[in-house]
Amino acid sequence: QVQLVESGGGLVQPGGSLRLSCAASGIRFSRYTMNWHRQGPGKQRELVATITSSGFTNYVDSVKGRFTISRDNAKNTVYLQMNSLKPEDTAVYYCYARWGIETYWGQGTQVTVSS
Repeated sequence: QVQLVESGGGLVQPGGSLRLSCAASGIRFSRYTMNWHRQGPGKQRELVATITSSGFTNYVDSVKGRFTISRDNAKNTVYLQMNSLKPEDTAVYYCYARWGIETYWGQGTQVTVSS
């Protein structure tokens, strides 16, 4: 059974930081491209960051220079370090795994940026 379990969300003030984690089980994690997506209130889900099996990373323009995606294949975990958070970063953040046509989603973790 494949599971992607996100953690690390919460309430943070503008300018603050959070680190999200996504622990994977039931897959050969090192093969998979891993993404973080988010869905803000009243918005469509959007791709935030990607890390491939070889470590190539890519980001949506709105988070470049503030967010960093990384992975630890020994721990089957992908991370999203989020700095200089803004109220517009408020969303449910989802972990996503893809290898060929095999895709999996996590359940999401809420991030709220508010004073």
